[in-house]
Amino acid sequence: MTIHVIGLGVAQQAVLTANALNALKQAQIIIGSTRQLQTIANLVDHQAQQNLASKNQQFIALPKLNELKTLLVTFADQQVCILASGDPLYFGIGRWLSQQDNNSALYFYPAVSSIQAACHKLGLSLQDCDAISLHGRPVETLRSLIRHNQTLVILTDQYSQPKRLAQECFTMGYHAAKITVCEDLGYEKEQVRSFSVAELLTESTALAEINFSDLQVTVIETGVSQIMPQFPGFNDELFITGKTAGKGLITKREVRLAVLSLLQPTRGDVAWDVGAGCGGIAVEWAYWNKAGQVHAIEHNDQRFDCLQQNIQRFGVVDNLTAIQGRAPAVLDSLPQANKVFIGGSDGEMSELLAFCWMQLPEHGVLVASAVMENTKQQLLTFRDELLMVGSATIETSQIAVSRGEELAGQLVYRPNLPVTLFRFQKNST
Repeated sequence: MTIHVIGLGVAQQAVLTANALNALKQAQIIIGSTRQLQTIANLVDHQAQQNLASKNQQFIALPKLNELKTLLVTFADQQVCILASGDPLYFGIGRWLSQQDNNSALYFYPAVSSIQAACHKLGLSLQDCDAISLHGRPVETLRSLIRHNQTLVILTDQYSQPKRLAQECFTMGYHAAKITVCEDLGYEKEQVRSFSVAELLTESTALAEINFSDLQVTVIETGVSQIMPQFPGFNDELFITGKTAGKGLITKREVRLAVLSLLQPTRGDVAWDVGAGCGGIAVEWAYWNKAGQVHAIEHNDQRFDCLQQNIQRFGVVDNLTAIQGRAPAVLDSLPQANKVFIGGSDGEMSELLAFCWMQLPEHGVLVASAVMENTKQQLLTFRDELLMVGSATIETSQIAVSRGEELAGQLVYRPNLPVTLFRFQKNST
C-alpha cells in the first residue's frame, strides 16, 4: 500500500504544492476529518470540472487510530491519501503512521503548522519557544513541563481550554502568566486575544462568560513561580506524605540527588522504583526524564495513596505508573527494566536483588539503599557474590547528612541516619 500524508496548512481552503496536489489527484481513498475534507472540497471540485481525476475517489471520515489501523488493511492494493493539519510529522498523525508495521510506502507533504502560524502571528521566534501538545493528554502534564520565564506554545483539546490552563498556572504559582489564545487561524473568523490568569479565572465580569473556539493554539508566557521546582533536588516539603511537611516516608533531598546521579536517567529508559514509598525518587526521576518510563511499586495503602497524589501534583501522569503490590511477585507483570532502584525491601532485599539483577539487560543498572545494618549486610553479600564471578562494575558510598535547625535561639545541626548506597552495573557477558 502507498500512503500519501498531506499537510493542509493553516487556511480555510487548502493551498497545496504541485506534488501534494498530484498525490491528492491520484489517490483512490482520501481519509480526513470533516473539517479537513472541507478544506480540499474546492480542489476536488476543480479536478472534477477539469476531468483530472483519473479514478473514482472514495472519501472517508477519519476514525480513531485503532480503527484506522484496521481500515488501512482493507486498502492494501490502493493509493491512500491521509489528510493532516499543518506538518504531519510535528505533533501530527505522521509519527503514528511511521510506527505502524504495515509494510506501507509513506510519503509526506508538509505545510505550515498551527504552532508556526501562532508564532508568526505574535512575532515569536519558534526556537525561543517550547512547543507541547496537550491534545489527548491529561492537562496535569503541564505541571511537569512549565518553567520560569518560558514561552509555551500549546496544542489543546476540549479538556485543556484557556480557563483550565489558567487554573493550572494559578495552582503552580504562575500568577502573573500571560495567556494568549489564537483561534481559527487562517479562517475568516480568526482572532487573537490575550488575558491574565486573574481575568480568565474571574467570576464577576463579562470575561467569565467568554467562550473559545475548539480550533485554537494557546501561548503562555509564564513569568516566575515560587512553588514549582526548576532544577533537580525538590524540597522535601513539596511532597505529600500524610505527615508534617518534609517528614514521612520519602528519600530526603540530599540522598535523592545522589541516587539519581547513580541511576543517570536517559532517554528511552524503562525504570523500576521498588518500595517507592510516597514517591520521592520515582516522581523526580520521571519529572526530569520525560523520555523515559518509570514504574513505582508500593504495597502500603497510605503510602500508595500519597504516591498517587504526588504523581498528580508534579504532573508526571504520562511517564510514571504506580503499581500497588508486593515485590518481587508483582514485578513479573512489568516490562523489563534497564534501570532499577530498590529503596524499600521490607525484609526481602536478597530476593529483590536476585530477581532484579537477573532481568537486567547488559549494561543495566541496579541501585539500592540501606539504612539498617541487616539490609546493608545483604547488599555486601550480593556485592561479594558479583565480585567472585566478575559480572558487575560496582561502586558504593555512605551519605551522612546533618541539617541546620534552631534550638533555644541557636543554630544546631541535627544528623539524619546515614544511608549506604550501592550501584551495580551489569557487565558484558
